[in-house]
Amino acid sequence: MNKTKNSPMTGFSKLSKYEKIDLVIKNYFSGSESAKAELKKFWHSDEPIQKSIDEFSENTLTNFLFPFGVVPNVMINDNIYCVPMVIEESSVVAASSKAANFWLTRGGFHAEVLSTTKVGQVHFLWLGDSKKLFNFFEAVKLDLLKSTEGLTHNMQKRNGGLLSLKLVDKTIEEPGYFQLYAEFETVDAMGANFINSVLEQLAKTFKAMISAPNDHNCDFSDSERDVQIIMAILSNFTPDCKVRAFVECDIEDMVDANSGMTAQEYVEKFARAIKISKIDVTRATTHNKGIFNGIDAVVIATGNDYRAVEACGHAYAARDGVYRGLSDVSLNNGKFRMTLEIPLAIGTVGGLTSLHPLSRLALDMLGRPNAQELMKIIACIGLAQNFAAVNSLITSGIQKGHMKMHLMNILNHLEANEVERNNAKKHFENEVISFKSVRDYISTSRDYP
Repeated sequence: MNKTKNSPMTGFSKLSKYEKIDLVIKNYFSGSESAKAELKKFWHSDEPIQKSIDEFSENTLTNFLFPFGVVPNVMINDNIYCVPMVIEESSVVAASSKAANFWLTRGGFHAEVLSTTKVGQVHFLWLGDSKKLFNFFEAVKLDLLKSTEGLTHNMQKRNGGLLSLKLVDKTIEEPGYFQLYAEFETVDAMGANFINSVLEQLAKTFKAMISAPNDHNCDFSDSERDVQIIMAILSNFTPDCKVRAFVECDIEDMVDANSGMTAQEYVEKFARAIKISKIDVTRATTHNKGIFNGIDAVVIATGNDYRAVEACGHAYAARDGVYRGLSDVSLNNGKFRMTLEIPLAIGTVGGLTSLHPLSRLALDMLGRPNAQELMKIIACIGLAQNFAAVNSLITSGIQKGHMKMHLMNILNHLEANEVERNNAKKHFENEVISFKSVRDYISTSRDYP
């Protein structure tokens, strides 16, 4: 690794892609031609596609490849889906597939969208009599809404738009701090750009209105006509854009032949594992990470923003002041029921959903779902992944299945040939898998053919 002190690369963003690569290779790889070749190796052979990918981000040098896998036989509300997943963690797709097959014969997954409202805020500073401000807001509210009509017209034609607007007093937390709090319906779009554009227009209009000397019959003093717009931005916390997914069957059908437990013992142990995620934040964090293993993989495959989805999900997990596991289990009237209720602000039009060729293909595979249908699919995969993880934890342990899937990564790292790979897979069917055990096995087989 180059440990020399490098000089700043000035004007980097204005360089062509080739110039950027040459400069990075010169400064950070000592001019290595092999490093340059490695970057170019992952360019798409179709030039227009590569140009489109380059423009997704800034200062793009090459493409970073991830596996695009599928989970077949996912029954959701009596429909069968083949669900695309983009993830590098080897056991995730296998676990989701196993859960999908398990529930395929037990009624499948069920899902419903509970609400689809998204939110945004104009944060501003104003020093004065709050009663005057609230009276002023009520007087100008209709004009504020009207000022956004040029931006909301097309969304309204799709049964979306700006749903509500209110003034929120936050001065207890911070002197002079208020918000314009807006709710939106963005239909099949994730809607970030739409929401932010509307909020910026609201901020501009509100500032102009409050600053006007004799308008709207308000009795502001000169100092009270001074408002500082701090920022106008959507919130990724969307607790009212929410979906519920669940599975349910008779407890007597929850039999794992390899667990050594009766169905009743199994479900009680399962329910206790879920309860632990509700009362212990250390476990809850890993529990929810497993849920997002499934959710993120579908979100990425369909061209949506997994960072926004994760941020919202984790905030929702702590909505009552304590971070808890997101899934629930109930054992009532001889039934096992597992539920995942989670906010998901995603879209099926706009952004990468339209621009990325594999995202388009992923949505085609799912039958071109609208946003609400995709919310259901994503939630069900999150639930499938969580079910599979907890099942492994309370029976064979997580490492048995995980390391079997990880075996191929280890063999690739050791550059095993086809014969060695096949022999290793047979050898480790009932053996403990670790990097050392696989390395020792391959080393021994090479030394003693």
